[in-house]
Amino acid sequence: MASIAAERIDRLHTLARAAARTGDDDRAREYVRLARRLAERNRLTLPPAFRRFTCDDCDAVLVPGRNARVRTRSGHVVVTCDCGTHARYPYTG
Repeated sequence: MASIAAERIDRLHTLARAAARTGDDDRAREYVRLARRLAERNRLTLPPAFRRFTCDDCDAVLVPGRNARVRTRSGHVVVTCDCGTHARYPYTG
């Protein structure tokens, strides 16, 4: 059953990105919420790409330049959503 849930999470991530690209933010948020709920109920971790490009607070799909600001600092990348939430990811470079 976990593989079916993982496939559905992947499909919802694809649908959320497509909806965000076309500007349908409410639908994209709903897809993100469904995927998170599915992962919680089946005790799965979300894929790294899903976690990195969705906002933890408002469930928006982050599109750099449109609803997210990306800045590099010494040793990490800061992604800021329109709602004001910051996410920091380390990098070596």
